[in-house]
Amino acid sequence: MKSLFAQRLRMWSMIIMLFFVWRISAQADPIPVRHVQGTIHGFLELRSADGQALASGDSVQIVRGSQVTTHTLFTFKDGSTDDKTTVFTQTKTFHLITDHHVQKGPFFPHPMDVLIDTRTGQVTVRSTGKDGKDEVKTDHLVLPLDLANGLVPFAAENMRPDSPETKVSMLVATPKLRLVKLAISSGGDDAFSVVGSPRKAVHYQIKIELGGVAGVVAPVIGKAPPNIQLWLIGGQAPTFVREQGPIYPEGPVMTIQLASPVWPDPPKSGN
Repeated sequence: MKSLFAQRLRMWSMIIMLFFVWRISAQADPIPVRHVQGTIHGFLELRSADGQALASGDSVQIVRGSQVTTHTLFTFKDGSTDDKTTVFTQTKTFHLITDHHVQKGPFFPHPMDVLIDTRTGQVTVRSTGKDGKDEVKTDHLVLPLDLANGLVPFAAENMRPDSPETKVSMLVATPKLRLVKLAISSGGDDAFSVVGSPRKAVHYQIKIELGGVAGVVAPVIGKAPPNIQLWLIGGQAPTFVREQGPIYPEGPVMTIQLASPVWPDPPKSGN
C-alpha cells in the first residue's frame, strides 16, 4: 500500500511540475518587430547533403496593413510537395495567426497536414496511421505568445545585435503534438560571393530544446535533433540566404537557399 501511495505521489508531482513548465511556456514574450516585412517573391532550391537538387521553390510574401501572409511551395522531382502558408501580424511584435503546413508525396515517409489557429487554440493534424488509413486529430491548446511556426527567420532577423541568444516556442507534430523551444544564437559571419563579388552573411545556430524527460534521454540514445544552421544578410534590410537542417522529424540534413533564374542560350544567328 505504501509503495502504491509513493508511486502515485511521484506521478502527481511530475504532473504538477509539467503543468508549471507548460504555464511558463504559455507566458513567453512575443517576438519584437525591429524590421518590418514587405512584399516579396523569391526563388528557392532544396538540395541533399551531397549537393543533388531535389526540389525547386517559390516564396511569396504579401502585406495588407499590419497582416502578412507568406506562402512557400517546394515541388520535388518525384512529384512530392512541401506547402506552407503562414499568416501573422506585425505591430510592435510579431503574432502568429495561422500556420498551415502540408507535406505529401513519396519523398516523405510520413506525409502530414498540420493546421495551427492561434485565435481558437485549435490544432488539427492529418496523418497516415500504421494501418495506412488517414487519421485526423484535433486538439485545443493554450498556445504561447512567442509561437514561431513559420516565423523562425524573422525571429533571427529581429534579434538585438547585443543579444547572445533568443528563445522562441515551436509546435511540432510527429504526429503527436509537442511544444519545444528553439534557442537561436549568432555564430559570427561567413563569407560567400555573388557573381564573384565577396559578401558576408550572419550565421545563426538554432538548437531544438525538447525539455522534460525527453530532453535528457534523447542525447543519450542518439535521438537528439541536429542543430539548424541559418544564414542571413544583415543591415537595414535583413534577407534570408541559406538554411541547413531536416525538413521533417528525423529526416536527413538538407540545404535550402536562394536560387537564380537560368535562361536558355539565345539562338545563333545564321550567316
